[in-house]
Amino acid sequence: MYLSRILLLDNNNSDFNRDTMRALTSLNRFHGALSICFPGERTRHLWRIDNLKDALYLLILSKEEPNFTSFCQQFSPSENDWETKNYDTLLNNLTDESTWKFRLTANPTVRKSHQGNNGQGKIQACEIVEEQKKWLLNRAERHGFQLLYDDFDVVQNKWKIFTKSDGHRISLLSVTFEGILTITNVELFREALINGIGRGKAYGMGLLTIIHV
Repeated sequence: MYLSRILLLDNNNSDFNRDTMRALTSLNRFHGALSICFPGERTRHLWRIDNLKDALYLLILSKEEPNFTSFCQQFSPSENDWETKNYDTLLNNLTDESTWKFRLTANPTVRKSHQGNNGQGKIQACEIVEEQKKWLLNRAERHGFQLLYDDFDVVQNKWKIFTKSDGHRISLLSVTFEGILTITNVELFREALINGIGRGKAYGMGLLTIIHV
């Protein structure tokens, strides 16, 4: 596995790339551009947009080692503004009961029942912070970690609304969580890191990252 980071915008630089600004409001542009940066058949990769130290980055997790030259030529200040690290070292050294700082950008949703909908219910975004935190708490055990309500926060709420090339309108609520978690099942947790959590993975949701406390 490989974890990569691409510089999109530097807030200290007044020059803004128009393609980047368009893609930030229509995330399917990033999704399509990323798919050609990897060898072999096209597969879906986890990614998200991060604000770090007055700069905007695209973070990507992939099974194959990428080449982002073409992507950077279109969306980054320079074709060399990207770096890739081997992710297997971290994945192979996870242990039960270890504690980590985490960041997750996800699309918290809930299925609410309605009459006349064959009992299936309608999927709706969790718009209240308390519901968003409850959504993640309810998924912690199945993904191999323990999370306490007071040990994490919602640091960003933002609707992503755009139209795909086929005319289909997409509306996703992007929610970023940060806090402290404890691993309880290494295998399940490793799967969560690799496969992501929740919906909207094609549009920058689901990527969970961790660093040592």
